[in-house]
Amino acid sequence: QVQLEESGGGLVQAGGSLRLSCAASGRTISNYHMGWFRRAPGKEREFVAANSRSGDTTYYADTVKGRFTISRDNAKNTVYLQMNNLKPEDTAAYYCAADGGRILQIGRYMYDYWGQGTQVTVSS
Repeated sequence: QVQLEESGGGLVQAGGSLRLSCAASGRTISNYHMGWFRRAPGKEREFVAANSRSGDTTYYADTVKGRFTISRDNAKNTVYLQMNNLKPEDTAAYYCAADGGRILQIGRYMYDYWGQGTQVTVSS
């Protein structure tokens, strides 16, 4: 199985940018579809972005489309989430996840492996 560790979170002003990283170990990410999810205080974990194991298919939540970009570097066994034009409503704990299924999914229950999360706080 794969282990995931997120990094890159922090405090940023509205309009700023952050890049989250998700370093995998145990197995290579080329075996998995990879996703990013987030959970804001008092809310359920929600889908942010996902990238197929081949890298040729990508999905985004409507709330982040045009601002966030998911990418992967299979050689470094790492997935990234570039977040631009951040808004206070993007404040949440961000989680990386891996799905070994056949089809790229956006539902959180389809993902088998999760990291511990990294906090992103956007001030107004």
